[in-house]
Amino acid sequence: PLVWLWAASLVPDTYSVMGMGYPDYGGGPGDPGHDGHGEANGWDGPPAQPGDVSVADLTGPRDAEPDVAVTLTARREEFTLPTGERVDGYTLDGTSPGPEIRVIQGQLVEVNLVNESVPDGITLHWHGVDVPNAEDGVAGVTQDAVAEGESHVYRFVAEDTGTYWYHSHQVAHTQVRRGLFGTIVVVPPDAGDERDVVAAVHTYDGVPTIGGRSGAVRETAPAGEPVRVRVVNTDDSLHRAWVAGAGYRVLAVDGRDVNEPGPVDDAAVAVAAGGRVDLEVQMPDDGRAVRVHIGATSLILGPAATEAPTAAEPERLLDLLAYGSPSDVGFDPAGADRSFEYRISRRPGFLDGRPGLHWAINGRLFPDLPMYLVAEGDVVRMRIENSSGDGHPMHLHGHHAVVLSRDGVEATGSPWWTDSLEVASGETYEIAFVADNPGVWIDHCHNLEHAADGMIGHLAYTGVSEPFRVGGDA
Repeated sequence: PLVWLWAASLVPDTYSVMGMGYPDYGGGPGDPGHDGHGEANGWDGPPAQPGDVSVADLTGPRDAEPDVAVTLTARREEFTLPTGERVDGYTLDGTSPGPEIRVIQGQLVEVNLVNESVPDGITLHWHGVDVPNAEDGVAGVTQDAVAEGESHVYRFVAEDTGTYWYHSHQVAHTQVRRGLFGTIVVVPPDAGDERDVVAAVHTYDGVPTIGGRSGAVRETAPAGEPVRVRVVNTDDSLHRAWVAGAGYRVLAVDGRDVNEPGPVDDAAVAVAAGGRVDLEVQMPDDGRAVRVHIGATSLILGPAATEAPTAAEPERLLDLLAYGSPSDVGFDPAGADRSFEYRISRRPGFLDGRPGLHWAINGRLFPDLPMYLVAEGDVVRMRIENSSGDGHPMHLHGHHAVVLSRDGVEATGSPWWTDSLEVASGETYEIAFVADNPGVWIDHCHNLEHAADGMIGHLAYTGVSEPFRVGGDA
């Protein structure tokens, strides 16, 4: 039996993600009944059918003149943090984080990614930006990795305002940790003179930084004015943010506005790995500085050289289920066309021939995982249950989902839209979304070490064929 289990766990050198595991129809059309699980298709996946659309053809506008054009050159090199620590890692245009990309809502963005010297190849995933599938930047699923000496062009319209980030999705558990990431901010056409500061938190070799700067990072801010602090968690673990010396509100979560956000008193806000929160910090009228604590580091706002207060981490976390005021989400989650289970646990077994205690989805180990099947226009509900003993920041590409409940407690506040949802051990969430972005999308843990250890499911649309292969040069 052990030999059989070992052999059954082996993954071929190259394969289609559509050949992984088993199809799960969620009670929708094509469901074979019983447990809703169909038969596996084999490692090459199902053959393309007449009328199918290829993932490769689900692109952004190809011919229009871009409003924002950027070239990013990726290199394998050492770089130095401001406090002198040397990092053996990767850069984009010679820096880590890479350049901030700032665009106006509705603009066409073109990014030319050039791989000068990253040996394993590279892609760029636009985390939280619901781009067309071919622009999603997932090696082996939406494109081939960009090899040394090659380039790849991404084009997409920045349809939604918000705080986002970009990062490699090829050997991501190594490349992101060692520097291949940056931020992208989409502002409304009428943004005006709003003051905002991007605070991308990243830990290099145990050194916590904000925007690549270690220690307490300072930014000037006018007295008496509100400042939007765009917190981006690029690490693998949950961070908590809170403010000392001023009041604050949570304006947005994962790039989506909170409806009627109220003042937050004596509470921290959780920021999942991969997640973002926009805080509005009201600067004091008398010119005093304010400190925004973010995990093990902090951002000081105010005049230069002004002392900023500190505050111990509040015992209470802001409950986003009840924060803000309700509003229409635009669809009826109660009338879902498909309902899925995403049960996370841990169990012994073989992962590609390697014995150990591994992450499991619905009781199964990679690659025997569910392929969630939907049709365009479906309303989808998903129940995420975590009994694994560890927290997991769950990230579905290409979509934002609204949180319906946690541990049976229904949401009562502003619609909580998310693309990076922290699910603690022992918690169960219900979420819902509209399948409005055709393609093949990965749905994985954004603790990238967990993803590398098999915590990767997929969401696939009917009528979409998959030409790319995992493994080999891809």
